[in-house]
Amino acid sequence: MVMKDRIALVTGASRGIGATTAELLASRGAVVAATARTVPDLEKLVAKIRENGGQALAVPCDLIQSEQVDSMISRIVTECGRLDILINNAGMGTPSMPVEDIPPDVWDDILAINLKSAFLCIHAVAPIMKRQGYGRIVNVSSFAGRNYSPYLGSPYSAAKAGLLGFTRHMAAELGPYGICVNAVAPTLVMTKRAKAVWDSHTEEKRQAIISGIPLRRLAKIEEVASAIAFLASDDASFVNGVCLDVNGGSYMV
Repeated sequence: MVMKDRIALVTGASRGIGATTAELLASRGAVVAATARTVPDLEKLVAKIRENGGQALAVPCDLIQSEQVDSMISRIVTECGRLDILINNAGMGTPSMPVEDIPPDVWDDILAINLKSAFLCIHAVAPIMKRQGYGRIVNVSSFAGRNYSPYLGSPYSAAKAGLLGFTRHMAAELGPYGICVNAVAPTLVMTKRAKAVWDSHTEEKRQAIISGIPLRRLAKIEEVASAIAFLASDDASFVNGVCLDVNGGSYMV
């Protein structure tokens, strides 16, 4: 899956799935624009990519602010000449809690970073990709958006399910312009944040989680990044409007 000279924007790129995806795309020849709010982490990522022979730039942005998103996209196109790939990875969740205990502002915040951010980015890049007659958009959803998840809160599940609906609609709307829009839905991945939660579980609970996965293990970050990279590549040129489940068989449709 060579991506030589493709220009890719990866959101939520400061760590975890986003950072690993950015590194993978760069290793395959893409010029990667990495965005998040944490500038030092972005700078470390860009330095690492460049040290490994790749091309990258840091474009810090608050992805729920439309003016900042528009400015970020404009900067990328000005500096790179085009934008071919958008990976909407930015997101966060909350611990599961009864609905009556969820503060309304928390609900709004979780939907904003997981769903509104993807809308704002696609809103900004769609005209560019239409003019190019080419584009790849990959939205990072979740097992929680496909099925009930006891580990993350209902705002997260609602946002990730909404992202899947948005993916299908965008696939139909943008497909005629040569733009493929797809999603991935990982199950629990051992990111730094997830590891802290995992370590807090009892051994009994960990084994219960593992036993619900036919492959009997958790996903590796690199496995999710590889699925994203496939959908962002020309190898997936006739794949549009799908959700690729990266869950070891824990949810099948």
